[in-house]
Amino acid sequence: MFADAARRYDRMNRLMTLSQDRRWRRLVVEACQLPSHGKLLDVATGTADIALEALRQHPDAFVIGADFTHEMMRIGQAKDPDARIAFVEADALRLPFPDDSFDAACSGFLMRNVTDVTAAFAEQRRVVRPGGRVVCLEITRPATPIWRDLFHLYFFNLVPRISAFFSSNKDAYTYLPHSTLQFPRPPQLADIMRSVGLKNVTWRTLMLGTIALHVGEV
Repeated sequence: MFADAARRYDRMNRLMTLSQDRRWRRLVVEACQLPSHGKLLDVATGTADIALEALRQHPDAFVIGADFTHEMMRIGQAKDPDARIAFVEADALRLPFPDDSFDAACSGFLMRNVTDVTAAFAEQRRVVRPGGRVVCLEITRPATPIWRDLFHLYFFNLVPRISAFFSSNKDAYTYLPHSTLQFPRPPQLADIMRSVGLKNVTWRTLMLGTIALHVGEV
């Protein structure tokens, strides 16, 4: 599904988020609090927007973008002509890195797509050194009834129609709203992060409660 959507993925993100996704990725990198010459793992890097933002904020950083969708990473590589990002084929549930390898690990819109959220967070915690951070950006369902209803209308009705007009892969953007239905809401996701040993877990919501940014410390 993501392979088929790769060529249009960035354009659809800009359309669906009214270009707010750029701001969210800036916040992800800021939340990582990379030190000088820090090492960052961007899990499910996709087209590498977070990885590229990390290098914009921290030109001296060492950044690895991990994903198992080759087509998505090819788009990211084309956006990185100087090959500053190290792209690695990897499964989020079995990261091919030693313990304590990074100063931070982050993910953007990954967790709804894994088969085991707890295991995915446990792997990120494992590869981050003590004192480092695990940062998660994800879609969530608003708690306020009026925004919840508007979110449902937009996500389940307008997004598939927009994608049908701009993308040849309607299934990907029909899947997207349905992937939020059983996904843990922010307090429950924070509990999962704590359950794998992450400390001082905090979260904030963005865009009228439709996006959540979680941060935990190792």
